[in-house]
Amino acid sequence: MTRTHAADVDARFHFHPYTNPRQVERDGALVIVGGRGVQVTDERGRDYIEGMAGLWCASLGFSEQRLVEAAHRQMQALPYYHTFSGKVSGPVTELVEKMMAWAPVPMGRVLFANSGSESNDTAFKLVRYYHNAIGKPAKKKIIARNKGYHGVTLAAAALSGIPTMHKHFDLPMADVVRVSCPHPYQFAQPGETADAFAERLAKELEDTILREGPDTIGAFIAEPVQGAGGVIVPPPRYFALIQPILQKYEILLIADEVVSGFGRLGERFGTEVYGLEPDFITVAKMLTAAYVPMSALYVSDRVYQAVADASAEVGVFGHGYTYGGHPVACAVALEALRIYEEDDVVGHVRRVAPRLQQGLRKFVGHPFVGDVRGMGLIAAVELAADPARRQPFRPEKGVGAYLVKRAQEHGLILRTMAGDIVAFSPPLIISEAEIDELLARFERALRDTTDWIAGWHGK
Repeated sequence: MTRTHAADVDARFHFHPYTNPRQVERDGALVIVGGRGVQVTDERGRDYIEGMAGLWCASLGFSEQRLVEAAHRQMQALPYYHTFSGKVSGPVTELVEKMMAWAPVPMGRVLFANSGSESNDTAFKLVRYYHNAIGKPAKKKIIARNKGYHGVTLAAAALSGIPTMHKHFDLPMADVVRVSCPHPYQFAQPGETADAFAERLAKELEDTILREGPDTIGAFIAEPVQGAGGVIVPPPRYFALIQPILQKYEILLIADEVVSGFGRLGERFGTEVYGLEPDFITVAKMLTAAYVPMSALYVSDRVYQAVADASAEVGVFGHGYTYGGHPVACAVALEALRIYEEDDVVGHVRRVAPRLQQGLRKFVGHPFVGDVRGMGLIAAVELAADPARRQPFRPEKGVGAYLVKRAQEHGLILRTMAGDIVAFSPPLIISEAEIDELLARFERALRDTTDWIAGWHGK
């Protein structure tokens, strides 16, 4: 297929994130020009089920008119104002009240930014600020997990546990301590039960704290379900074992809910799913259903009070973003939260999620499927050369990338990550019939991939 003018211009001038630049120069990009419901349309007029909701974020699909109208009304009334120097736009005051009502546990304040990366970066800074404020300046290190994904600012990328985010960037930076990922398929020992695996990881965490020195550890950051690291669902007792250790050594908990917040897991937050008691909660993506950029950091009252007292001593809290609390973003977020409530979107997720999870489970036993896992409307199929031995394909084979490319040819957009893991994260409004069609298109792509592998001269 020849490239269009738009794809050619993109290949010449656009520096794509999370893409092989040379491949885009050679092959061009898929140019999306429209969307309706769970589908998007390319410039040739071809439709695709958006099986990733963009980047885990377009929760209400691509044509929710109420969000468009909310943005339009606010653009006409007040298109921009800031939140610096004791000033604020009206929608901010409405949104913070609504967000406090949505908070999964009691929190003290909400601090706005523009992306999950920025909010996690802010949490990194506040861990330092808080411990300086309470007279424990040595508690600066943050424990983060392998395969965690927390964003791409310098601090957030350092917290992330994905090697491609570090190479050539001189990362990770100092004060980030790494522990294991709670991924049973890849890392549980042969014959190790889920409980035993969780207990081993909890012991590793405490051993790490003791080795580094409890007085040097300020926080632990975790996604309830790890997203970009491969849709990793932890063992059931994992967080129940982790939290008492954090509390024992007075270590703050940062719950990164950028992917899991606002219904993706079948509850409003992953914090509710796992009974977490975080000091910070990072949210973004589905806060505005991705219609405009926005993120927020929930801050516990004990952290806020200490930070506020210390800031009063110097006369200012020296942090903020020009567009944090942007009135248009606030107006859209408010409308999104109303839609979630009025349309019982979280209840809808609980009703249709079994269709996705059970539909994917039927691929267990496929000769090249090692693991199928998920919760709510997030899932992954992990491909393997030898599932019985949990042996992956050699990376240079690009099996996951091939499958995703075939899925796109069949009208389904998915994403491969962390090797040959294929992720699913459709808009929360997806119907059971649309899930069935998604599964059918995936099955065709998997069949194509199986045939392709069969043509190799050895794996």
